[in-house]
Amino acid sequence: MDRNDKQQVQLQHHHHQQLSLANCARQQCNEWIFRDVPSDITIEVSGGSFPLHKFPLVSRSGRIRKLVAEHRDSAISTVELLNLPGGAVSFELAAKFCYGINFEITSMNVAQLCCVSDYLEMTEEFSKDNLGSRTEEYLESIVCKNLEMCVEVLQQCENLLPLAEELRIVSRCIDSIASKACAEQIASSFSRLEYSSSGRLHMNRQAKCDGDWWIEDLSVLRIDLYQKVMTAMKCRGVRPESIGASLMSYAQKELTKKSSLWNPSSQAKVDLLSVPTGHEKLVVETIVSLLPVEKLIVPITFLFGLLRSAVMLDCTIACRLDLERRIGSQLDIATLDDLLIPSFRDAGDTLFDVDTVHRILVNFSQQDDSEDDMEDASVFEPDSPHSPSQSALFKVAKLVDNYLAEIAPDANLKLAKFMVIADALPAHARTIHDGLYRAIDIYLKAHQGLSEFDRKKLCKLIDLQKLSQEAGAHAAQNERLPLQSIVQVLYFEQIRLRNSLSCSNGEDDQKPVHQSWRISSGALSAAMSPRDNYASLRRENRELKLELTRLRMRLNDLEKEHVFMKRDMEKSNSRKFMSSFSKKIGNLSFFGHSSSRESSSPSKHSHGTDSKVIERTCASTD
Repeated sequence: MDRNDKQQVQLQHHHHQQLSLANCARQQCNEWIFRDVPSDITIEVSGGSFPLHKFPLVSRSGRIRKLVAEHRDSAISTVELLNLPGGAVSFELAAKFCYGINFEITSMNVAQLCCVSDYLEMTEEFSKDNLGSRTEEYLESIVCKNLEMCVEVLQQCENLLPLAEELRIVSRCIDSIASKACAEQIASSFSRLEYSSSGRLHMNRQAKCDGDWWIEDLSVLRIDLYQKVMTAMKCRGVRPESIGASLMSYAQKELTKKSSLWNPSSQAKVDLLSVPTGHEKLVVETIVSLLPVEKLIVPITFLFGLLRSAVMLDCTIACRLDLERRIGSQLDIATLDDLLIPSFRDAGDTLFDVDTVHRILVNFSQQDDSEDDMEDASVFEPDSPHSPSQSALFKVAKLVDNYLAEIAPDANLKLAKFMVIADALPAHARTIHDGLYRAIDIYLKAHQGLSEFDRKKLCKLIDLQKLSQEAGAHAAQNERLPLQSIVQVLYFEQIRLRNSLSCSNGEDDQKPVHQSWRISSGALSAAMSPRDNYASLRRENRELKLELTRLRMRLNDLEKEHVFMKRDMEKSNSRKFMSSFSKKIGNLSFFGHSSSRESSSPSKHSHGTDSKVIERTCASTD
């Protein structure tokens, strides 16, 4: 059933309800009208008929008086009142007032009586203390002084728009609610003031705030009226924490009926056709527009819940981007379950919404891109930092690595999407690459059809020097990694082993040249003269070039060995390729030396041919 059919059904239901109320009112009408005087006019309202008398009606109602006067010659006996606000029930109360029958004006009927008195022109012009003045007096002196009654009147106004707005019933109730809530919070703040031991007046933060009792009351309002109330509260200066709590309460009431919207661990795809999206979409977009500009006012889990709803309900792009920017500004406090946003697209798409997470990461990384963005009051707190701190980067890097490991087994996840998530953070965000290596290994295991080129491109994201000893040992025996990566891991492991041996032998004065990759020479440079410093840097640069050239030659030798071993394996059909490969590597000398002490000058003990080639290479690059 589409939206138009549902609206038609609702209209038919409302029409039947009005008819039943009209018939009930007609039966009750016979109980209080003058039975001994025959009726001389019939009023038809919403399909119901009221046999009444002209004199009581024309003495109070200017509209009925004009209708009777216009048809005086034709002896009119039936008058139809079209589009009367409140229908038959409201007219019955107005007719009772014309006949002088007492009834109680309450917060449940005052809005209807205001509208029907305006429609029937029951003003002081035609009768003193008429219905219009009575309802206005009750509205001003009783309703507007009580917050709960204002909420009840606003509920009644939902079916009386736009007349209720034209008569300022809505605006007066909204202003009263905002001012009462603000006054309650001020009074509550004063009650929490206390003197410290030093005699200074301060606010007791641990005391419970009793000024927000109205939050639950506002949850019953329709979304358009609720939005007006929240906007008025912001203008009055109600605390952002109270605004946020009210928004969460309203969202919980309106949106948590769809558990898939708010359950972060839900991985099942949702059929959009089975969910009515019109009302929920309006609610999400309105709540996002009302969110306070300050950070940490609402939990980040709530923001992720809104984002899941916005993605599923296909809310506006501005709504989703606003949520992504808000989440990106405080991503360091998010959890893995928060990031696992289900994909609500075609069945052939990824299990999780990777594109949305990528945009969130971009917002987190680029918080310092433009100061103009920080001035946008709809996104960030004005005094928030312009760039993520190092501790925040570390937390988000760990979160991203766990997220990559979670989405890696997805068979539909393309390599480009996986890599763009892995490369979204700056290089200094990760001090250890164990988590990234684990995620890439899971992806390689789940996508064994990747080409050698794609595997090399993916593994370039890993800084092999930042692997722990355990991860390095695992990577050295990992058949899924490209050969070049395995060789680099083995090379760095030998460097680490040699450095540890040098340190254990007390040879701190002859540190290997490879330690210059790990430490900064700034402290040493500061103690040298500029001339000595320049000479030292030239010497260090030359040694690094020598080592890199030697590594390149050893890598060429290994690749040749790999080609020969592959041919032998194809012939012998052997399954012990890695063990043979390890033996071959063990026979090769990476550094061409016999002891760690001699390795401090790698060019002295190389083979004659290699030394000449290396010296020529360095001389040409120097």
